[in-house]
Amino acid sequence: MAHNDPLKNLRPQKEFFVGIDSDGCAFPTMELKHKECFIPNIIKSYGLQSISKYAREAAEFVNLYSKWRGVNRFPALVMTMELLAGRPEVVKSGVRLPDLADLQKWIDSGAALGNPALEAEVKKTGNPTLAKALEWSKGVNKSVDWMVEGCGPFAWVRESLEKISTQADIVVVSATPVPALEKEWKEHDIARYARVIAGQEMGSKKEHLDLAAVGKYPAEKILMVGDAPGDMKAARANDALFFPVDPGHEEKSWQRMAEEAFDRFVGGTYAGSYEAGLIEEFEALLPGTPPWKK
Repeated sequence: MAHNDPLKNLRPQKEFFVGIDSDGCAFPTMELKHKECFIPNIIKSYGLQSISKYAREAAEFVNLYSKWRGVNRFPALVMTMELLAGRPEVVKSGVRLPDLADLQKWIDSGAALGNPALEAEVKKTGNPTLAKALEWSKGVNKSVDWMVEGCGPFAWVRESLEKISTQADIVVVSATPVPALEKEWKEHDIARYARVIAGQEMGSKKEHLDLAAVGKYPAEKILMVGDAPGDMKAARANDALFFPVDPGHEEKSWQRMAEEAFDRFVGGTYAGSYEAGLIEEFEALLPGTPPWKK
């Protein structure tokens, strides 16, 4: 069975399709995972202890507070190092930043950006840059498994899922590894709403939507719900609609979904000026320039 067969084999049971991202969208786990799991592992794995303040600022900007929010962990790692390389304080510190050119090459190769594909590449090539990135990534997963528990979904998520599931097939569309997703969705008893829980092992979010929904539902009956520009990009690449969960205003967004947006979606009045207004508010929250460059 191919890793993405559950998506390929999905057959519509309802008239509509809704893809929902998990971290930072349905669950308040994004800040926790980055601040307590990803960033400490970056600092330890790459020997950035003496510039930890700047490493933290750069990684938080990329992963949480910019238009790159929600990007896959490997490109995010490369971007973090690039931002650090451009900071005078880091240059003055004399700390040697890693050369991640080989990791960038692997990212550009079109491989599925998860540990299984990276592990296969490391076995094949023995490349030390890739081996280090794999070690870091495994360390992150271990930390996440240890740290993340008891984080219930945002307020209004349950009510929204309850409502959505009456008229739409729901699929979790995420760049998080599947075991972590299944653990969280089952722990809080909301896995039952999802037909498939898709993570990084099943491909990109764009691929998830393509395999699960395109050609099975009319484009105007496919909606992606996410908290990051990458979620919107995945929706647009598949001609789907997008509902933004605004970073920092998640509960308000889910209330809007439960009370207004989903009704508009199934009623055919979501596309156009209503969606455009939501996206404008969303994009204003995620800048492209880090605060220290202003």
